[in-house]
Amino acid sequence: VQLQASGGGLVQPGGSLRLSCVASASGFGFSLDPTAYGWFRQAPGKEREVVSCINNKDGRKFYSDSVKGRVTISRDNVKNTVYLQMNNLKPEDTAVYYCATSHYYYDDVGCAMDLGGKGTQVTVSS
Repeated sequence: VQLQASGGGLVQPGGSLRLSCVASASGFGFSLDPTAYGWFRQAPGKEREVVSCINNKDGRKFYSDSVKGRVTISRDNVKNTVYLQMNNLKPEDTAVYYCATSHYYYDDVGCAMDLGGKGTQVTVSS
């Protein structure tokens, strides 16, 4: 599976961005059917953290406490695309955002970053 994230940019505090992640199969017979898709981020000097996940089987969603109430994850199965709508952005949301497939999903911890693609930079600054 190849994953391509896009939609990042420079936004002022309180602004919004919608990130997109297009998944495409690479290799004969490869299935675009992971257990979950997730968005992760890594800020300079910090560890990578999970932001949000969506269970690919039943649509259940996970949000980290740092973004809960401000972020919405969704998917379009026809387009093989996963979105991350981010509202009321804060400077601490500045990071490189990655999308990834995951072999697991749990409501309390989210998902893993098994296979990620190239990230997209989100910068929140006035």
